[in-house]
Amino acid sequence: MDIATGLGLVSGMVVLAAMILMGGNLGMFLDMHAFVVIFGGASAATLIRFPLSAIFHGLPLGMKFAFTIRRMSQRDLVDELAGLAEIARKQGPIGLEKVDIDDPFLAKGIRYVADGYDTTFIRDNLERDRDNFLTHLDEGQKIYRGIGDCAPAFGMIGTLIGMVQMFANMTDPSKLGPYMAVALLATFYGAAVANLFCLPIADKLQLKLHDEEINRTLIIDGILMIREAKSPSLVREMLLAYLPEKHRHAAEGDDAVAVAA
Repeated sequence: MDIATGLGLVSGMVVLAAMILMGGNLGMFLDMHAFVVIFGGASAATLIRFPLSAIFHGLPLGMKFAFTIRRMSQRDLVDELAGLAEIARKQGPIGLEKVDIDDPFLAKGIRYVADGYDTTFIRDNLERDRDNFLTHLDEGQKIYRGIGDCAPAFGMIGTLIGMVQMFANMTDPSKLGPYMAVALLATFYGAAVANLFCLPIADKLQLKLHDEEINRTLIIDGILMIREAKSPSLVREMLLAYLPEKHRHAAEGDDAVAVAA
């Protein structure tokens, strides 16, 4: 689980609840009219903006990857692929069938190598798989960003509706307070939904989209080099280019120590 996402959401809700309770109670901030304006309006705008199939794919996939973290880092992937190249060199592609691999995408590519598929098939299939996954993840971040963009706007619409109702009932002072509350709560709901949930989730998904693109491209290159029977040292050297500069030098230093030992 991605602890940062859950910790951030919980911390934000605790801050909001603490601020509310310091000056009143939670009941003061519950209003069905404001809720309908924000969530009903944002849902309607999202349905207009995106195809229904994209919403069904993007929302759950985005939520899943916002709260999960990849099991293997790029450094781990380089080490794993170099180890697999060593196995393939010593035992041949058939030896890869006995290896347990946690990453599903990497396991799929290794299965193709073990089964003897040609390089073109492996490249085309894995690149198609990667591109489809990245497309759905990108749809997810765009949907959350779209909701985050329109929620404050519908909050303003709710505020304007509440103001109109308030001014239309100026002759009845008892109604001014409730209408003003509706007006302000709509803005509050819109700002909270956008800035505490939707926009941060969209930004997190954007970062994970970039990471997954690098990781899966790294895996594809490594799989193809294993298929072409490249040496483990060459596989490692080629894949180290995907690592950030400081991690790249650290990996090279570890390799030098291992060789000296």
